[in-house]
Amino acid sequence: MPAQVAFLFDVDNTLLDNDAAERRYAQWIDGHVGSGASARFRRAYEAVRAERDYADYLGAVQRAWNEDGRDPRWLVLGDFLLDFPFADCVFDGAFDALRSAVSRGPAWIVSDGDVVMQPRKIRRAGLWDAVQGRVLIFVHKENALDEIERRCPAQRYVMIDDKIRVLDAVKRQWGDRVCTVFVRQGHYATDPRQIHAHPAADRTIDSIDRFPALAETLARETR
Repeated sequence: MPAQVAFLFDVDNTLLDNDAAERRYAQWIDGHVGSGASARFRRAYEAVRAERDYADYLGAVQRAWNEDGRDPRWLVLGDFLLDFPFADCVFDGAFDALRSAVSRGPAWIVSDGDVVMQPRKIRRAGLWDAVQGRVLIFVHKENALDEIERRCPAQRYVMIDDKIRVLDAVKRQWGDRVCTVFVRQGHYATDPRQIHAHPAADRTIDSIDRFPALAETLARETR
């Protein structure tokens, strides 16, 4: 039987400070591979993302290694990324936000990304266990709403995300069945071009630690 309401949480820059993680990647890469290596890795990452339409960090390692003359110093980067301590980058209040949702309805993590690095990030951050393994990964979640409904059946939804573009796309498809919550954290959420290009979400909070105060109100509104 469908739940009365289900909560759908994004990961990067919503529950986890991905911008901070990427700054740490860059520092480590320059220190272990060589000066300027982080810029080469970023170019490889952007090229792979443009080709595949999703973030593929391990694919970027392969590309950077090839383009840098197969320098063996790149060979340690894959292990570094897979073993990165993502728990250190979880936003303050993220676990409280998940607990406040779980107490009122099923809470799911619904994230964009690849099927190797992204699940590992979620597990190492402790977020996987926090939602009892209710994790879905898509290339673009806004294009997978039928599958989300099938796997997370509910009468109403609350979607929590740092990307106003994604929230707008979901709202256009689900209408009043979804309450969108815009979390203004990270570079996408503070980009004025993104904000001005899309209508406001149903709710806006400055950080994920503000979500528990909203949870009971949202649960009532979505009944």
